[in-house]
Amino acid sequence: MALDTLERSVPPIFRQGLSAASKLVLLGLLSILLMAADHRLKISQPIRAGITMVLAPLQWLSLQPLRWAHAAGGYFVDLDEARDAAQSFQVRSIGQTQRLQQVEQLLQENAQLRELLELRTQIVGPSKPVQVLYNTADAYSERVVVDRGQLAGIVPGSAVIDAAGVFGQVTRVYPFISEVTLLTDRDQSIPVMNARTGTRHVANGDPATLGGSLELKFVPASADMKQGDLLTTSGIDGVYPAGLHVGTIAQIDRRIDSTFARVHAKPMAVARGRHLLVLTPVKDWPGLPGPVEAPKTNAKNKAQVANREASAPAIGGKP
Repeated sequence: MALDTLERSVPPIFRQGLSAASKLVLLGLLSILLMAADHRLKISQPIRAGITMVLAPLQWLSLQPLRWAHAAGGYFVDLDEARDAAQSFQVRSIGQTQRLQQVEQLLQENAQLRELLELRTQIVGPSKPVQVLYNTADAYSERVVVDRGQLAGIVPGSAVIDAAGVFGQVTRVYPFISEVTLLTDRDQSIPVMNARTGTRHVANGDPATLGGSLELKFVPASADMKQGDLLTTSGIDGVYPAGLHVGTIAQIDRRIDSTFARVHAKPMAVARGRHLLVLTPVKDWPGLPGPVEAPKTNAKNKAQVANREASAPAIGGKP
């Protein structure tokens, strides 16, 4: 007989102990009794404290990886936030610096405009305010482009000044813009007068000397001229009004082998600002006296003049 067919359960005659239901009821009552006793007498408190003391290191070790992971995540999050805050602060700093520079530029332009307004009240002739747009692309000329042209009444040959003095002269006029040639251009010349001595000269542009200057040619070596002398417009050309500041004498080279001295003056109004005044040429100013025309005479007037000349000796008592 195979062993698989044998019944392995204990025969009912040999069973001992309580049944499963009785055990369940008994254990349930015992559990309730222990819980009530623990609640009243705190029997398990020392046991719990001991177990907690034994398991505390294990609990701390088990929590460290999680804490490290949170710390690493927080570090990278804080690093990103700090980087974003630094970038935002840098952007704000750049914006504030830009606004500060614009404020300083506006203050300078405001001061220049105030000076121009005061100068405009001192000039008798008509003037028009203009603004410099850009420098010309020609590297061999000293020219700038202003924002007004023929439609605004700008004419070629007009003097251009700023608060310091003469800036240049309008050489080309277009409908909406104009070109202004600076005094330091090699093709530009202006009649000047030494304010201290009253002597007149012609100043020509010299862009190579002193970083841009005016050269007074054909000045005698014995001429009374000193460094620091103020040069003003003489007004004899009919373009520039008399008395405008042009520059100051900066260099005088007197040579023994030459009868003329090389004199260079530093302009007073070279690229100081963007706002300028364009003056109409003096010869075109309204209100100036024009040439006196001779009275027209006809044949009858000529006869009357002849009779008066014939009778003049008799009136004077001479034969």
